[in-house]
Amino acid sequence: MKDKAAGAATLGRLRRQRGLSLSGLARALTAMASDLHQPALPAVASVQRSVARWESARPALPDERYQLLLAHVYARTPGGETALGGGTDFAELLHALALLGESERRIAEIRTLVLGSATDHGGGILALLAPSVHVGLASSLDDPARADGATVAALASVVADVNQEVGSLPMVRLQVLLAPVVEAVRRLLAGPLPEPLVAPLREVAVAGMTLAGRLAFETRDDSASRALYTEATQEASRLAQPWRQANVHMSHALVTLYSTGVAEARRLVDQAVRTARSGDSNFVRARAHALQAELAARGGHERQARAALGLAWYDVEADHGGDPAPTGFSAGHLRGFEGVCELYVGDAEVAHARFERSATTLSAPREQVQRAIVTTDQALARIRLGDPRSAADLLHPCVAAASSTGGRVPALRLRQARSELRPWRREDWVADLDDHLMDALGT
Repeated sequence: MKDKAAGAATLGRLRRQRGLSLSGLARALTAMASDLHQPALPAVASVQRSVARWESARPALPDERYQLLLAHVYARTPGGETALGGGTDFAELLHALALLGESERRIAEIRTLVLGSATDHGGGILALLAPSVHVGLASSLDDPARADGATVAALASVVADVNQEVGSLPMVRLQVLLAPVVEAVRRLLAGPLPEPLVAPLREVAVAGMTLAGRLAFETRDDSASRALYTEATQEASRLAQPWRQANVHMSHALVTLYSTGVAEARRLVDQAVRTARSGDSNFVRARAHALQAELAARGGHERQARAALGLAWYDVEADHGGDPAPTGFSAGHLRGFEGVCELYVGDAEVAHARFERSATTLSAPREQVQRAIVTTDQALARIRLGDPRSAADLLHPCVAAASSTGGRVPALRLRQARSELRPWRREDWVADLDDHLMDALGT
């Protein structure tokens, strides 16, 4: 993807589209640094020379500070609104940075930082839509018969964008971004929508309501969570895509495990397995069997747990060409489930090795919550292996992750791990962990 000439040309085009000279962009960057309360930039003439280097025949990649300032400049329309969706100047800037050689991870960081700033200042769904879509969405909400494919695609992109930020932004901020999409989809589906758009919009509804159900659970609103999952299940049942129905059941089962208990969660997982078996996604089937294995292990059913794990590995290692759900589950995730099964019905030492291996593969920002869960379970294994002090050391980064994301499941897992450290409660290192838990989570 690296093409420095194309990246430099894009930067120049963006600047000229804004009616900015080299010195004009330099002044805009200087003003943005002040707005963000960052240390002052060098003199305008010096910043101008940097701008010229980024657009030259042998362009330089802006350093990280300038990348963030550029991102904030181009995230705002000339009218002062925040616009981060596809087709915006902000999206073009990120593409230009990629062409100039910046890494995908750093570009994702920039996007998260700017999106976080947008939610700080009340930005919502409109921030994630291209300005050209705003009018179409408003028109569609007034009269669903006027909806078009661009509007549906834009709503789908917002759901995908919010989902991508799980683990990077606090759950409550993600709720702020997602709630208007769910309401917009409800209103459109209730109206006289053009027939070709019904199935695509229903797919958006299923994905959005499922994610909203999880976010409601994470922010401790169990009644709203149940209602959203019920709605997602109903919409999924109207699609001839069993793997989508299975995904709803699995997400619902996970939150049910922590809010209601194992018995009801097992019912949902068994339903997910039955549905996934008639679907086209091996990854979804693998995840369904992995969840089935975990719940069997938690209930003390070793034989059932190992049988389900075997089926999960069979599906993970199968041919995934054309899989409609190629992301969201992997061998790394499955090793975490293996570890949980070993923890409850097997060998704690084997469980520890599985957790350790799984945690090393869960490195993406989107996987921060899952990594915290797996690492907390790894600490539980260490306690059962007679090494509580090192377990406590392992829990500190998990506390930080649970605090930064506002995730409820990591917090519940931490509470379980802390309860197993009770025999050592008078030790200084347990007191240090308690202080960290209190400071970060208030518990």
